[in-house]
Amino acid sequence: MKTTRKSLCLRLINEQNGQVLPWMVFLMVLFLGAAGITVDAGHAYVCYRELQTSTDAAAMAAAYELSQPTATVASVTAAASNYSSVSGAVNANSNFSNPTISIKLNCSTAVANLGISCSGSSTGDNVVQVQQSVAVPTYFIRALDVFGIHAAKSVALSAVSTAAARGATNSQYNVAIVLDTTASMKTNDNDASCGNTRIYCALQGVQTLLTSLSPCTASGSGSNCAGGSAFDQVSLFTFPNIQANEASDDTSCPTSNPAIPNYYTPVRGANWTAPTGTNATYQVTSYLSDYSSNGKSDGTLNTSSALGIAAGASTSKSCTGLQAPGGDGTYYAGAIYAAQSSLMAAQIANPGSQNALIILSDGDAQSTKISVSGTVLKAGTGTPQLSVDYPSSSNQCQQAIDAANFASSQGTTVYTIAYGASNGGCSTDKAGPLAGLSPCSALQSMASAPGNFYSDATASQNKGDCLSSSNPNLNLKQIFKSVATSFTVSRMVPNSFFN
Repeated sequence: MKTTRKSLCLRLINEQNGQVLPWMVFLMVLFLGAAGITVDAGHAYVCYRELQTSTDAAAMAAAYELSQPTATVASVTAAASNYSSVSGAVNANSNFSNPTISIKLNCSTAVANLGISCSGSSTGDNVVQVQQSVAVPTYFIRALDVFGIHAAKSVALSAVSTAAARGATNSQYNVAIVLDTTASMKTNDNDASCGNTRIYCALQGVQTLLTSLSPCTASGSGSNCAGGSAFDQVSLFTFPNIQANEASDDTSCPTSNPAIPNYYTPVRGANWTAPTGTNATYQVTSYLSDYSSNGKSDGTLNTSSALGIAAGASTSKSCTGLQAPGGDGTYYAGAIYAAQSSLMAAQIANPGSQNALIILSDGDAQSTKISVSGTVLKAGTGTPQLSVDYPSSSNQCQQAIDAANFASSQGTTVYTIAYGASNGGCSTDKAGPLAGLSPCSALQSMASAPGNFYSDATASQNKGDCLSSSNPNLNLKQIFKSVATSFTVSRMVPNSFFN
């Protein structure tokens, strides 16, 4: 009996069966923990990247909105929220639990040093910062609860992104402004945003454009800066055309009206040579970059610059800038062809630069003083065409569309500004594919894209006849500011730039 007990005890002591079970439990915990950490950490990283991407998108959307002429803190905040990951937003994500968003605006000195001023935005800010925070649930690591180990049920993630408002120079621009100086521009525009003659109001818009452009690069290079060619350079054109040797009457103080010859019709796409002597010209100034007093955007205008004088920047009573002598009616196809030819020459002289053409008019062309002593472009010739002849006293609005479309086909971005345009007019357009079109629709067709068509919503001559669906409720200054802003880009900046 004693022997049996002794044998049993020895067998229990020496028995190895089942001793691997504790090790398996330990290893299972270890493996599950490692697998949980790997899978959940990987999932958390993917979610973080998605969160950072949506935060970047929200910041860029807010920066774009910050640059709009009618921007408010509320509209900037709404733009950021719309592209965030919060519920109902464009980048909403089912992996995120209760995402929160924080949106802050600031006037940053570091961003201003990049050439993006705070005064460029109606809110007085030049940078926006977006922060999003979310909780991402875990799936595998929580299995450790089975073994009495309290693991995290979720992982807290946060992403921050900072973007500067539009204003960063992206490309060098050659800008041609074609300004209506016919007799109708002498009439008063009695809206609250101007309250003066239409030509005065238009020049106020041109001044806004000039103060928004960058004659020099952010590093200070340019023909009037540290050397090299100008960055944003501008030439002013007008119709009716003027006598070339009297163009200086518009660009020197005191200013006076130059002689107004009949409309001349330049050959489309020909090498540009500025008319001289007693010849007719549409060009008031050559391409200049001396319009800023400090060589930067949002600086005061240089009142000694021919361009600044023509734009009415001088405060002298005898130096009122470009006026509206009228006399020859409206015919602006020739002015557009001349401006486009000059832009092509400017682009050749500045490789890599971009061309922009800005046309301001009431859109109604009906002149009886058109010279046809040039090459006549027959119907169907050239690209693109609307099957109308140029030059001709017929289909004058359609000829203007042809001219603007030709400019677009050559890579020029065409902006049109309807100033008091109506839905009745273009009386010479009785034939052709667009017979019976209106001045408003003519200007709309001339823009290189729907978003490049503007109409002064506040002008007293605008009785709701001509509206821009893409750019509603803008006055002239806001329109020219929007055009200038379109030459620039928003960009991400380091988060430290926010302060």
